[in-house]
Amino acid sequence: MPKTLEALSLFSGAGGMDIGIKNAGFHVKACVELDRFACETLRWNNETKHKSSTVIEGDIRQIDPETLASNLEIKKGGLSLLFGGPPCQSFSLAGKQLGLSDARGPLLFEIIRFARYFEPTVILLEQVKGLLSAKDESGKRGGVFESFLHQLEAAGYIPKWRVILAADFGIPQLRERLFVVATRNHNGFLFPERTHAPLEECNGLFSSHPYTSVGEAIKGLGKPDKKTKGQTHYSRADSHVDVTPERDRERISQVPEGSYLAGQTHLGEELRGGLTKKDTTKYLRMHRRRPANTLRCGEIFYHPTDDRYLTPREYMRIHGYPDDYELKGPIRSRTGTVKNLDQHRQVANSVPPPLAEVLAKTIKAYLNE
Repeated sequence: MPKTLEALSLFSGAGGMDIGIKNAGFHVKACVELDRFACETLRWNNETKHKSSTVIEGDIRQIDPETLASNLEIKKGGLSLLFGGPPCQSFSLAGKQLGLSDARGPLLFEIIRFARYFEPTVILLEQVKGLLSAKDESGKRGGVFESFLHQLEAAGYIPKWRVILAADFGIPQLRERLFVVATRNHNGFLFPERTHAPLEECNGLFSSHPYTSVGEAIKGLGKPDKKTKGQTHYSRADSHVDVTPERDRERISQVPEGSYLAGQTHLGEELRGGLTKKDTTKYLRMHRRRPANTLRCGEIFYHPTDDRYLTPREYMRIHGYPDDYELKGPIRSRTGTVKNLDQHRQVANSVPPPLAEVLAKTIKAYLNE
C-alpha cells in the first residue's frame, strides 16, 4: 500500500489551503487556528461534516509541538508536509508595514519552531509579497525574509520561493502572493508553470487557457437573500446574503462596470463622499469578463451588474471554494464591526483552494520521486 502523506496545518484560517492540500491526496491531521469564527468554520467542515481533521483553537505561541505530536500520534520525521499562511498584515504593502514591530510579525517564525521539532519532509508557506522587502529590526530592507531563509537552512531545509498570480492557475482573481517551498536535505523541487494567461497571450504555439472571469465564477448562483438591519449571524447555509446598505446602493448605481466611485468625477461630492483619486478599490464594481481584483479585508467589492456588494458565497466562488463548503460566523455589513473574522474576511484572508491544490500536487510528485 502507498504511504499515507500526512500533513499539519498552521494558521489555518477558514481552511482554503487545507482544502487544496486534501484534494491533492494529503491527510491533514490537524488545523491550528486562533480566530474564533474561523474555527467555527473549520469545525463544521472538518469535524461535523467530514470528520477529517482535528481543529485546535489557540495561540500558536502557546502550543508545544511535542505535546501536539503526542496527542496526534505523529512521530518525529513522520510528517510529509507542514504548511500555513501566518498573518500578513505586518508585511502587507497596503498596510503600515510595521514588520517585526507588529505583534503579528514574529508569528512568521513559528512555522520554523514547529519544523525543528516535527522535521517534515516539505514546508509550504504563503505570505504577501511585501515580505520580500520587509525591514528587519536594524532597518535592513529585505532583512526579515533573509533571516527567515537562514533559519530554514539552519534547520536543514533548502528553500525556494516564487510570487504567484492566482489568475495564472485558473482562479478568477488578480491575487499575487509569495509561496516558499522548503525541502529537507534535497534540492529537486520545481514550481509549476502557469496554465492560464490574458486572452491576448493565448494564441502562441504553447497556448494557455484564457483567464477565468468573475462572470464565469459567479454564474448560476441566483438572487441572494437580503440581510436585515442589525443582523450578524444568518441561517442560510450557502452564505449567499446581500449586506448592502441602501445609501451604498445609490452610490454604486452611478459606477460603470469595471470602474470605481472615486473615478466618477462628474458626480457631486455628496455621492463621492470625500474619496480621493487613490481610492481605486473603494466602491469598486467588478467586470463580468475580467478576473477580480485581489479580495481584501478592507473593502467588499461590488457585483458587476447588480447595485450591491458581492455576497460571501460569491467571494467563495471567486476564490475557488467548493459549493458544499460552508462558512460560519457573522456576515458583516460594510459599516458594522465584529471582533473576529466575518465571512468576507475569512475568504479574503485565505489561500485559494485550487492554487493550494496545484502546489500540493507538485509537492506530492516531488515526494514520490
